[in-house]
Amino acid sequence: MTDTGIPSAEPAPAPRADGDAATKAAVFTTAERLFALKGFRNVSVRDITAEAGVNLASVNYHFGSKDALLFEIFRRRTAELNRERARMLHEAEDRHAGRPPVRDILEALIAPPLRWAERDENRRISMQFIIRARSEGDESVRDVLRSDVSHLRRFADALIKARSDLPQEDIYWRLHFVLGMIHNNRFAEFDRLHALSDGQTRETDVEGLLRRMLDFAEAGFLA
Repeated sequence: MTDTGIPSAEPAPAPRADGDAATKAAVFTTAERLFALKGFRNVSVRDITAEAGVNLASVNYHFGSKDALLFEIFRRRTAELNRERARMLHEAEDRHAGRPPVRDILEALIAPPLRWAERDENRRISMQFIIRARSEGDESVRDVLRSDVSHLRRFADALIKARSDLPQEDIYWRLHFVLGMIHNNRFAEFDRLHALSDGQTRETDVEGLLRRMLDFAEAGFLA
């Protein structure tokens, strides 16, 4: 009531911020899972919205397009992964007065993606998505992969400091080979190795796999 006795107008409804955020999150997580399991080209906008239980227009409303949705998931997940790597490298630098040994540097680079891929790790889908996006992403993803090296610069600098006796060109090449080893640890490759070794290899032993990868990578820098 106003002081004139005339009922006041009903207040305008507040924007549905919570509902919009929930819808956007549902689209994001559903798309990530479907892309990771089925591949980008095999998943339609209708598949995503039906699985998420949201309106068909939600993908375009919140992300602009299916391609933009893929890029947003890729951008966010790789940023999270690289923050974890940077944190581990920073901790290694703190432990060693700014000059961590090669193995500690490599562990900060290799351990996060391996641990994300553990079968009981809720990041497993995110890791599967990143692997898919590297091979199936559009030009915006490929452009990031070609040119965004900011997250690697700190690792290169740390390795140059740790092996100041080596030519820098050799450091960059060896880092490149280590990255190739990381990116080749795909689930299909594990299946092939399992067949080759007649069942002797077990990719589920993540800490054992990490140790083997570190042994191999470290030897490449110490030779």
